Amino acid sequence: MKDAIALHKDEFLEELKQYLSIPSISSLSKYKEDVQHAAEWTAKALTSAGMENVDVIPTEGHPIVYGDWLHAEGKPTVLIYGHYDVQPEDPLDLWETPPFEPVIRDGKIFARGATDDKGQLYIHIKAVDLLMKQEGELPVNVKFVIEGEEEIASPNLGPFIKENEEKLACDAVVISDTSFIEKGQPAICTSLRGALAMELTVKTANTDLHSGTYGGGVPNSIHGLVQLLDSLHMENGRIAVEGFYEGVPEPTEELRSEMAEIPFNQTRTKKDLELEDLFGEEGFSFQERVGIRPTLEINGITGGFQGEGLKTIVPKEASAKISCRLVGSQKPEAVFEAIERHIEAYKPVGCRVSLHQFIKADPVAIDSKHPLIQAAASAYEEVYDVRPLFPKEGGSIPIVEVFGRVLKAPVVLMGFGLPTENLHAPNEHFHIENFTQGIETVCQYFKKI
Repeated sequence: MKDAIALHKDEFLEELKQYLSIPSISSLSKYKEDVQHAAEWTAKALTSAGMENVDVIPTEGHPIVYGDWLHAEGKPTVLIYGHYDVQPEDPLDLWETPPFEPVIRDGKIFARGATDDKGQLYIHIKAVDLLMKQEGELPVNVKFVIEGEEEIASPNLGPFIKENEEKLACDAVVISDTSFIEKGQPAICTSLRGALAMELTVKTANTDLHSGTYGGGVPNSIHGLVQLLDSLHMENGRIAVEGFYEGVPEPTEELRSEMAEIPFNQTRTKKDLELEDLFGEEGFSFQERVGIRPTLEINGITGGFQGEGLKTIVPKEASAKISCRLVGSQKPEAVFEAIERHIEAYKPVGCRVSLHQFIKADPVAIDSKHPLIQAAASAYEEVYDVRPLFPKEGGSIPIVEVFGRVLKAPVVLMGFGLPTENLHAPNEHFHIENFTQGIETVCQYFKKI
């Protein structure tokens, strides 16, 4: 298989360039036709790879692409999930080359979506393509479900999964949308934190006021917002919201030992990020803070005059974007209600407050000892000559929990990205060696299960 991949490498990369050149930005309505184009391109790629029953299924938002090959009698069925939508390209001026004009340099392909997730998804399409061309059949049954709304929290895929439970029935869900620990060290993620995103708004007067005439005599919305935000945390990094930690398990010694095995260089991290020091909940390591502990982060603040120069006002309104990562049996709804109660209890005099929820997702835990996950680990080991580690991922892929719960199948998070590949940032890229070795790994995995 390695020789076949090498033979077709340039062809595969040219195809990937075509895929990456489509600006399938799901969050911006002006790109709706491009997202549709990406869905149709994906469907054609599946058909070309030998998949059957390929369909571009409309939703209330962007389409879902489905395809399958179900002729391996008595063999397991693998459902492959991925997404063809991408993040916006902003800030455009920080890209070294245009984000939708893919280029290859230094053994990497640069473009928006290169690692998140078109490049990683295309690994699976080319794996089944090669197996079909080489052997005329697949060693397992395969279904593809590929969406165009992952970057906007998959609003239509969850209902689709629930309505099509029989159609999507499988023995394992395989997803490549995560990363290695570092170059040469594969990883199979075994937990994802849940998510909750919201916006806090503070209002005072019915208009901005002159700070000379009214300053010192009326409430200031930004002052009120800052007070509220400061009340959310204790000095030791612990979250001060009553009830926030309900459902958060105390880590066992076994789990802490497992977390300690994940390589982490504090000095290098501080240097790379130009940080004076790290910070987080007291009593926990960096790996634990970002993998198995819940968080509450302030993502952005808006209020008052934002233009050039100075405008001396007492602003009438200010707001902040807030996101939480959740673990254990924490429920987004319960955490949101706890934060609402906290905001109401701590709101400063003269301030009217409101909290609007955007995104919610439950945490996910996966048994690393499951045979279909261990088979994936063996496939990595054969190709990369090192067995994967099983980290706890701090991020969230909301649809993972839905797949596992509704289909009652293990989710195998077979990522091939690297943490340094600038996903969601300018100059996003994907290492070509992981693209080609990823194809080989997926082929090996299908043969092992």
